[in-house]
Amino acid sequence: MTDALKRLSDEGVAIWLDDLSRKRITSGNLAELIDQSHVVGVTTNPAIFQKAISGGEGYEQQLTDLATRKVTVEEALRMITTADVRDAADILRPVYDRTDGQDGRVSIEVDPRLAHNTPATIAEAKQLAWLVDRPNTLIKIPATKAGLPAITEVIGKGISVNVTLIFSLERYREVMDAYVAGLEKAKAAGLDLSLIHSVASFFVSRVDSEIDKRLDAVGTDEAKALKGKAALANARLAYQAYEEVFSSDRWTALERVGANKQRPLWASTGVKDPAYKDTLYVEDLVAPNTVNTMPEATLEATADHGRITGDTVRGGYEQARAELDAVAKLGISYDDVVQLLEDEGVEKFEASWNDLLKSTEAELERLAPTEA
Repeated sequence: MTDALKRLSDEGVAIWLDDLSRKRITSGNLAELIDQSHVVGVTTNPAIFQKAISGGEGYEQQLTDLATRKVTVEEALRMITTADVRDAADILRPVYDRTDGQDGRVSIEVDPRLAHNTPATIAEAKQLAWLVDRPNTLIKIPATKAGLPAITEVIGKGISVNVTLIFSLERYREVMDAYVAGLEKAKAAGLDLSLIHSVASFFVSRVDSEIDKRLDAVGTDEAKALKGKAALANARLAYQAYEEVFSSDRWTALERVGANKQRPLWASTGVKDPAYKDTLYVEDLVAPNTVNTMPEATLEATADHGRITGDTVRGGYEQARAELDAVAKLGISYDDVVQLLEDEGVEKFEASWNDLLKSTEAELERLAPTEA
């Protein structure tokens, strides 16, 4: 084992685990990762809950109680997922206190079926914050067009937000603007801005998966030489945008009254192409004041053989722009790729949620008491 995780933390990268299950909570595994692997946060999504709850371990008693009460499947699912998030938040509370609220965070996502419905997203975010009832929760809102005004409204109410499913640089700038606008609303309402936090989840590996596929279709040596570069280039230019927005006069006025920068969070950092090093999206995205949320396999790989060599983002902006321009010159549309990935991301989370509803409904029916 190396000290790569400690070095990563020392470089200003917060290590969050992209996974949660009741077994991970009750077995002490989450506490162990916090204690030994520098994990300071947890992210969840519908696919993660679908895997955890469908696996079944640790959920039967609660499902039995919910079946006895004859609750709806939607209510059952929210009771189960918020219970896990609440318990994980309690385990992470010392980290939250130690970092003045920056880390020690657990994220829970609004119903993905609401991704294109602004009022329903706002209502669901408020309900989730109330249900979990922990200060170290982040409510995940997807960065769809409908999600942007929801982000502003929810931040304006003092609820901390993890903005998810960001793929494009343009949309990322819109997300940062939505956050700043929300803080301005919160300030006007007399809220304490120092208590409001946010991260912007910028997805990484899926960009390479889609662009590499298109580069293979082009098939030239020039195209093949660009494989595995677009995702890192995209993320590095996102960090450049972050530096610009959070050094502006508009931002400075908020920072003076206690506002926190919205940190970039590198999401989807598990490598999908076995030809690439399994720590690629960790080692090559090291920059201050960022978060890297890792699947457990990526966390373990980084601990085992990761090489952290300092900042690998700043200073690479010109090269990053050149690489994305080179991809575009081959006829691959950046705008088409990022819109496709956003649409697919919403669809995948919605499919996972629907699968989870079906499997939970089947369990409720199985465990329902027989009528006397």
